[in-house]
Amino acid sequence: MELALLFASAVFVNNFLMMRFLGICSFVGVSKKMESAMGMGIAVTFVLTMASAAAYMAYDFILVPLNATFLHVIVFILLIAVLVQFVEMFLKKSMPSLYNSLGVYLPLITTNCAILGAVLLNLQEDFTFASSVVHGIGAGVGYTIAIVMFAGIRVRMERNNIPKVFQGFPIALISAGLMSMAFLGFTGLI
Repeated sequence: MELALLFASAVFVNNFLMMRFLGICSFVGVSKKMESAMGMGIAVTFVLTMASAAAYMAYDFILVPLNATFLHVIVFILLIAVLVQFVEMFLKKSMPSLYNSLGVYLPLITTNCAILGAVLLNLQEDFTFASSVVHGIGAGVGYTIAIVMFAGIRVRMERNNIPKVFQGFPIALISAGLMSMAFLGFTGLI
């Protein structure tokens, strides 16, 4: 039950995009098409899950025994970079159209603050291995839900007559702000 609450909390209550405002660059950059948004969401979910598991093991089984916990940020960034390279190679070979549509934002997952933030939050909250993985999955699912919803909004906005002053980035930020306010409705739920 505790893991289910942690998952629901990561998806809705403490959503990394809408409540913690982490990972905004890829959120705004990739959300112009539904396919790109879904692909980015799945890639981020995979990297978040694997990074949460790998970071927990690296911290507890390597850094703590070596008394080198001060290196945790560097080690976590290296783990995330390796995982992103794996995802990039996989997408390039198996799904070239998705790889091309994600463009520069796929390698930027390495520096996506949502991923590093989730891994550091797992450490800060002293989560167990299972809790870390569930939190990573929940954060990824929450990211995917938010970016796909935002992509749907942006696709619909393209068909509307928006004043020239608000076209493009300004209306995207206003819409993201309104989405964030909607996610505030989940506050206190868990």
